[in-house]
Amino acid sequence: MVMRTRQSQRRRQVLSRERIVETAIELLDAGGEGALTVRALTERLSTGAGAIYHHVGNMNELGQAATETVIADALPWPVASGGGAGESGGAEEAGETGKAGRAGRAGKAGESGRAGEVGGSGGPRERPEDRIRAVALGLYDAATEHSWLASRLAAQLTREPWGAVTPRIFESMGRPLRDLGVPRGDWFTTTSTLVHYVLGATSQNAQAADDVPGDAPPDTEEVRAAFLDTASRAWRDLDPEEYPFLHDIADQMRAHEDRAQFLAGVDLILAGVTASRPR
Repeated sequence: MVMRTRQSQRRRQVLSRERIVETAIELLDAGGEGALTVRALTERLSTGAGAIYHHVGNMNELGQAATETVIADALPWPVASGGGAGESGGAEEAGETGKAGRAGRAGKAGESGRAGEVGGSGGPRERPEDRIRAVALGLYDAATEHSWLASRLAAQLTREPWGAVTPRIFESMGRPLRDLGVPRGDWFTTTSTLVHYVLGATSQNAQAADDVPGDAPPDTEEVRAAFLDTASRAWRDLDPEEYPFLHDIADQMRAHEDRAQFLAGVDLILAGVTASRPR
């Protein structure tokens, strides 16, 4: 009787929706989109396909749930900013950081590779620019940790912008942009531009990681350094009269850090937003 009770408890835990989504994320992290199959799930969870479909409906719904879960951990949900259009006074912090994954990414956002990076976990007087950087870095770090995420985000943005993920990203980016003083008529265009840059850059970074040769250790500093050194030498070997600019920046390309470069792009966009807003 005790054995049967323990088995029943274990089965209920295995067959919960949360456990199924968690296992889907593990499979996606380990093998990409192709690894998330009904067979792999049933083997990992020691259950049948019917039980899985009972909880998640279908595999597309499961993939969406996995994406939503990762994004929920990566992004703080923005609470009311406290100001109207163009007002930043009284802005509250971007959101709570209750989950462990979210707290970890908040710490990453505070790491500084250049002047102007996010310098803390936020607070009542956090600047809109810092809230935007925290959101951007949250997405970037999540896509770096989960190589399958970037393509999922791009697909949802273009094919299903009414789903759970795209509205959350736009809301997280849009509120602080509004608080920067962007005119109301420019809110959609400005937010879309920033979102497209962030998702495009994260997608490019994720694709570059996937292109590492199969016999090389994935995502290591040694592999990245070797790749950049090869590319840098190739640029330096170009005819300096035909490619003077590439010849001059070859060493900069070899020494660059992807995350800092990503944030530099966010800062360029924010600088343009600040310069173009009405005075």
